[in-house]
Amino acid sequence: MTADIYVTAAFKSTHENQAYIFMKNEYILEDYAPGQFGDRILRGPDRIRNVFSSLKDTVFGDKGIDCAFASQDEGDAYIFSGNICAKWFYAPDSPNDKFLQGPKLIVEMFPFLSETVFENGVDAAFESSRPFEAYIFKGGEYACINYSDNSHLIGIGPIRQNWPCLKSTIFEQGFDGAFASHIPNQAYLFKGDSYGLIQFTPGNTNDDLLWSGLIKDNWKSLGSILPRKN
Repeated sequence: MTADIYVTAAFKSTHENQAYIFMKNEYILEDYAPGQFGDRILRGPDRIRNVFSSLKDTVFGDKGIDCAFASQDEGDAYIFSGNICAKWFYAPDSPNDKFLQGPKLIVEMFPFLSETVFENGVDAAFESSRPFEAYIFKGGEYACINYSDNSHLIGIGPIRQNWPCLKSTIFEQGFDGAFASHIPNQAYLFKGDSYGLIQFTPGNTNDDLLWSGLIKDNWKSLGSILPRKN
């Protein structure tokens, strides 16, 4: 029996209030209308390989995207599938998407993740409001990384200790996808048929879970196409 597929990865676009949302090897471009009603699908659902020529005949177009986060470099994102990752120019206003680095092993792109839970895959990620920093998650673990030319590990540990607002919630032991909002220091988390919105504070644990619930009840455009059977 084919398992239900919900959000597996996402990242915010360079265009205000727009995000690329992935369901394994499918995607949509979404106007997520933060803080208001009126969310809508702008493009898709469609197969990744049918839209992004650079991803055709790669692990990302075939098996799909497991995790992603937008780069500080405009129009770029880091994408992950299994133990493979790449820095990718997604060409928001043209068909000229291309790889900038990779595809390569996660530990080749980020050597400091060797011998951590992240060397064989990342479940979810979103970028910090601090330049060239991102949060990555796998199971109940998280890490804060710097992905600049001088990339390095900033911190690592259990979600429940470092994100107190997620303790005793469905997100405590991990989630499937995430993306940073265009509203500073806010991010959306996805787990199965549910999602949450958090307010985070880089550098400390003064975070707040602003809302959580079922996608179908509060995110109408996304709920209208989920789950997928791809």
